[in-house]
Amino acid sequence: MALSKVDFNSINVTPAASKAIKFNSNNNGLETGDVGGSLVLISTQTASSSANISFTSGIDSTYKEYIFKYIDCHPATDNVEFQFNMTTDGTNFNVTKTSSYFNSYQAEDNSAQALGYNTTPDLAQSTNDQILAEDVGNDADQCVVGTLHLFEPSSTTFVKHYSSNSSQSHQNDFTQNVFCAGYGNTTSAITGVRFKFSSGNIDAGTIKMYGVT
Repeated sequence: MALSKVDFNSINVTPAASKAIKFNSNNNGLETGDVGGSLVLISTQTASSSANISFTSGIDSTYKEYIFKYIDCHPATDNVEFQFNMTTDGTNFNVTKTSSYFNSYQAEDNSAQALGYNTTPDLAQSTNDQILAEDVGNDADQCVVGTLHLFEPSSTTFVKHYSSNSSQSHQNDFTQNVFCAGYGNTTSAITGVRFKFSSGNIDAGTIKMYGVT
């Protein structure tokens, strides 16, 4: 078996956050860079009685997919929806959207379980915020967690598809698993994403934005 030789003069492996060591494009040296399929952390925001969490920078043509992780988002108000919207101008979060929504739930006392489509949070050519989780409770131990995928937001050709999966503590002591998917019906580039509850502040929680290489 032949051994591959690395040109000593083609080694560029200065350590960098979220980077890996890989062969360069000429296959004759090593360098640091993104590895296909890896997540690159772009931004982290932590709420503290915040009206919303908005990402208005770092969303561009660098990545074809962006992933948002919302972690232990606790509402200041009981029985509220956790939701998101997009902007094309950095100011107005009102992109027209069409979506589908279904969920499953189980009560703590095992008194109720269900799986089904939910027509209340879905959208049909609406600029309203997209609900990602509904009826979130604000007991001290209640919160919502999940992941939102946004695909090729900088495209000026295609609509902007998104999908999410959320797990929440329902106000009536249910655990609820929510699946939502849809698209922003615009060929303008998406430049920002905003998360908020339907009423009251985000009392606490963290949201991270990643780019997918």
